[in-house]
Amino acid sequence: MAKTTGRALDLRINLADSAIAAAAKNGQIPSELVRMNFCGPKVAHDGFKPMIRQGAFDAGELAIVTFMQAKCYGKPLTLLPATMVGRFQHHTIAYNATKGVLKPKDLEGKRVAVRAYSQTTGVWVRGFLQHQYGVDLDKVIWSAHDDPHVAEAADPPTIERFSLGGKNLGELLAEGQFSAAILGNVLPNDSRVKPLIENSEEAALAWWRETGALPINHMFVMNSEICRTRPDVVREMYRILVESKKAAGKPKSDLDFLPFGFDKVRRPLEIAIQYAYEQKLIPRKLAVEELFDETTRALSEDQ
Repeated sequence: MAKTTGRALDLRINLADSAIAAAAKNGQIPSELVRMNFCGPKVAHDGFKPMIRQGAFDAGELAIVTFMQAKCYGKPLTLLPATMVGRFQHHTIAYNATKGVLKPKDLEGKRVAVRAYSQTTGVWVRGFLQHQYGVDLDKVIWSAHDDPHVAEAADPPTIERFSLGGKNLGELLAEGQFSAAILGNVLPNDSRVKPLIENSEEAALAWWRETGALPINHMFVMNSEICRTRPDVVREMYRILVESKKAAGKPKSDLDFLPFGFDKVRRPLEIAIQYAYEQKLIPRKLAVEELFDETTRALSEDQ
C-alpha cells in the first residue's frame, strides 16, 4: 500500500515510457499531493500480473480486458478514464501464405495462435472477425501459450496450449505451425507471413465509422482503497496524466487514440465488454459505470 507522508502520498506506479507519459515520468509536472515512484518493469505488460496477484503497484497502466477480469473477480482496482495505449488493430493478425491466400472466413477449422487468449489485442481482433467478417469464432481452433494475468480467470476449455520452444510467435507462424496468428503492432519481415485483412487501415476506419469507437488497449488504474480514502489524490493523479498528454502535443492523426474523460471512453469500453463477454473471458456483461467509482466517473479531459 502507498505510504502517507503528511498530505502527500507516495505511489508505486507501473507506467511504460511513451510520449503521453514522458512529462509525468520526467518530473515536468509538479504536485504537492502525489510523489510518483515509477518502479515498474521496462515493459509495462510484465507488471500486470504482479499488480493483480501481489498488489505490487498502487497505480499504473493495465490492459483493459485484464482489468475487466480483475473487476469480475473482486480485485481492488478502480479505473480512471485515461487511455495510455490505443490504436487500430486490424493489421495485427497475419497468416502463413505458403499454402495459398487466406481470407478471414477461411480461418474456420484452422489453428490460430495468440500470446494469451485474454490479450486485449486478441479480443479486439476476434471481435472484428466475428462482427465485421462473419467468422464463427467457435469454429476456429484457438491456441495460446500464456495464461490470464488474473489467476481466477481460466480460459475457455476449448483453448489449446502451445510452447514457444525458444522461438517467437512470428517464427512459429512462418514455419507453418499455425495457419494464422495475432502478432501485435509489427509483423515479421518474412515473405511467408502476410496480413490477413487486406487494406487494414481502410477496414479499421470502416469499423470506426460504424461503431463510433477507437480500440483501447491500456488504461490507468488505481488501488480502490486509495480511491475510497483519498479522492483528492485520485483527481491529482488524473490531472498529472492530463497535463502529460497535453505536453506530448497533438497527435499526427485527427483521430484521438488516447481518449480521456468518462464520456469519451464509454463507447470503446462498451464494445470491449461486449467482445470479452461473447468470447467467454468474463462471466457476466459488466456495465461501464461499475468499472469506475463516483470520483473517477466524474473526470473529464477539460478538468
